[in-house]
Amino acid sequence: MKIVENGNSVELHYKGTFPNGEVFDDSRSRGETMNIEVGEGLLLKAFESALLGMSEGETKTIKLTADEAYGQPIAEAVVTAPRSAFPDGFPFTEGMPVQGQGPNGEPVRAKIVSFTDTDVTLDHNHPLAGKDINFEIELVEIKNSNSFSDYTVKELRAFAKEKGIKGFSTMKKSDLVETLSS
Repeated sequence: MKIVENGNSVELHYKGTFPNGEVFDDSRSRGETMNIEVGEGLLLKAFESALLGMSEGETKTIKLTADEAYGQPIAEAVVTAPRSAFPDGFPFTEGMPVQGQGPNGEPVRAKIVSFTDTDVTLDHNHPLAGKDINFEIELVEIKNSNSFSDYTVKELRAFAKEKGIKGFSTMKKSDLVETLSS
């Protein structure tokens, strides 16, 4: 039986809920699975950790505190911008999500907190900051098993050298596999 390890590409369904059961996200309702490489750090750390050791078809529920999820809201993330930064005729609405570009052209998302004739107050905190959340995760498929145990010692040492791991040249295969998998 295959189990999820760091480096595996996996396909999964998930449903995100608040402690009261209200759903805030559901991959099934969109009709699409999430495909992710475990260990890339693109998911919440606790979500990614929950995937490790799961097998195909397994379902798991995790409960995350706000600190384990998106953290607490940061007061400095609420800023005031000139209304002129928005296009003419923009339909300002409190609570409306907006997207723009940061100083380096990167996408920036925020929520309109309030606005006046001259200014707009924007909250750049993640919409789920400060909230406890739950996820039900169903592992649909482990698409590839990049298990380092399938490689020779010579290949493992080459990987370790590439990653800058010290002392790799004297490690046993089991030590190399453990080091590269973490």
